[in-house]
Amino acid sequence: MNLKPLEDRVIVKTMESEDVTASGIVLPDTAQEKPQRGKVIAVGEGKLKKDGTRMPMDIAEGDEVIYSKYGGTEVKVEGEELLIMKSSDILAKIV
Repeated sequence: MNLKPLEDRVIVKTMESEDVTASGIVLPDTAQEKPQRGKVIAVGEGKLKKDGTRMPMDIAEGDEVIYSKYGGTEVKVEGEELLIMKSSDILAKIV
């Protein structure tokens, strides 16, 4: 994929939400929550500070993250649905 995020933005591939509850009930698409987990597939260089240096990113490619529910912009690239979001929309890394 030839997509490079700018500054403090990251590209995340969403992980599918589960369509069966713990008790075995199958949920239709309309009842499922919007996924909030994903895998980072590209990271920008970091925000440019006033002195001309770049602020290092806390997130790296391959990290599994939890992001805010309505954060990011949905895009479709080469048949894949991706999210482009600011690093501040990412709430946590899954370790």
